[in-house]
Amino acid sequence: MLFDTDVLIWVLRGNAGAAAAVDGAERRTVSVVSYMELLQGARDKREIRTIKSFLSDMGFRLLPLTENVGHRASIYMETYCLANSMGMDDAFFSFKPKTANEILCTGNDKHYKAVAELELKRFRP
Repeated sequence: MLFDTDVLIWVLRGNAGAAAAVDGAERRTVSVVSYMELLQGARDKREIRTIKSFLSDMGFRLLPLTENVGHRASIYMETYCLANSMGMDDAFFSFKPKTANEILCTGNDKHYKAVAELELKRFRP
């Protein structure tokens, strides 16, 4: 399962439901975009260490950006950014699960509704 940034933030804030969603996943993956968003939200080096430790301890596999993902994300932006307010990070997330044969676990499912081929698991804190 590919976890969206919002779910990981809930886990790091101590939300039991988010922790259960991560614990219950057979495979745990995170996009490099999500990883960078987590780092961007860190307030100090201790929080960066906590993020890195959490992802490592839980066995998350980091999915890199590839040329194919970048190309497909740009097509999603062209298609969905105006009509569905899709942002750049959402465009990357929309394609990553498909290329990795993953389900996207997110609390922001409204960002992804327009992408019919995307399989979502909705998380509610």
